[in-house]
Amino acid sequence: MTQAPIPAEWAPHRAMWVGWPSREEYWPGNLEDARAEVEALVRALAGPGREQVKLMVGAPDVYDETRMRFADIAGVEIVDGLFGDIWLRDTGPIFKAGSAGAAAFQFNGWGGEFVMEHDDTVATQIGAFSGVPLDHNAFVLEGGALDHDGDGTVLTTRQCLLNRNRNADWTEAKAEAALAEAIGARKVLWLGDGLLNDHTDGHVDNLARFVAPGVVAHPVAWGRGDPNDDVYADLARTLSTMTDAEGRPIRLLPLPSPGFVADADGRPVPASHMNFLIANGAVIVPTYGDDRAADLACQGLATVFPDREIIPLPSIHILTGGGSFHCISQQEPA
Repeated sequence: MTQAPIPAEWAPHRAMWVGWPSREEYWPGNLEDARAEVEALVRALAGPGREQVKLMVGAPDVYDETRMRFADIAGVEIVDGLFGDIWLRDTGPIFKAGSAGAAAFQFNGWGGEFVMEHDDTVATQIGAFSGVPLDHNAFVLEGGALDHDGDGTVLTTRQCLLNRNRNADWTEAKAEAALAEAIGARKVLWLGDGLLNDHTDGHVDNLARFVAPGVVAHPVAWGRGDPNDDVYADLARTLSTMTDAEGRPIRLLPLPSPGFVADADGRPVPASHMNFLIANGAVIVPTYGDDRAADLACQGLATVFPDREIIPLPSIHILTGGGSFHCISQQEPA
């Protein structure tokens, strides 16, 4: 049976899953700072008329304290789960239209680079808690490797989806056939490389995102020494030649990158405004210390989401774990 396409993220949600930083060993010296940033995200999501948040904890010993921390918010449900770390976009299932079902995939720790206990069971846990039947697919895939327009057009990168550390025999044709069967993909738009030092091997949700039918937001270099200048330029050239599943030429929404953001050792890290999260009534935009770049990114997003509040929030400490707001969340479509 032909699958219906995955809804666009801007379609209404019945709930939003978020992962809660739970284990000190994955956030050494940074756990409380990361929790503070996630808490700010959760409180923004659970604002009036927005999301029912399902906040999943990953270890039994933090359940009670997390429940007390959010006891003042009616729209937050604490879910007692097990996971290695908070990247539910990658370890959880991808919900189908109406949340009548969800697609689950094999998970191998981002190509074997970061294998953590229980991460390969997260999709099953979320399916059981949501009461949503899962379709299990016999190939490796992370949700952050794809972005959807709601009409069956899928954005992805060759660096990730064709990486031999995921599905060693995949070609573009094999990947497209698998995505058509699993999530109703009608057309796959293939991009090249992701951001420098992105340990996900180039997830597209750090690189380019649909913001409307036929419209893709993408970064442009900001400031001196932007480490992804060439990647951004190649990305814009590639997108400008593409059409979507409906035959519409892709229109571009350029947004400033955060510029050069470094770790404690001075190495560039994959900071990206593209890791924004589209919620009911809001778009939550991660920021990394450059207020001007963040403000311009928010102004750009406001042009395509005029009926949603654009909310910039710091994500510097979450980024030390390797991702941002989109990476730690997964929506259930209404």
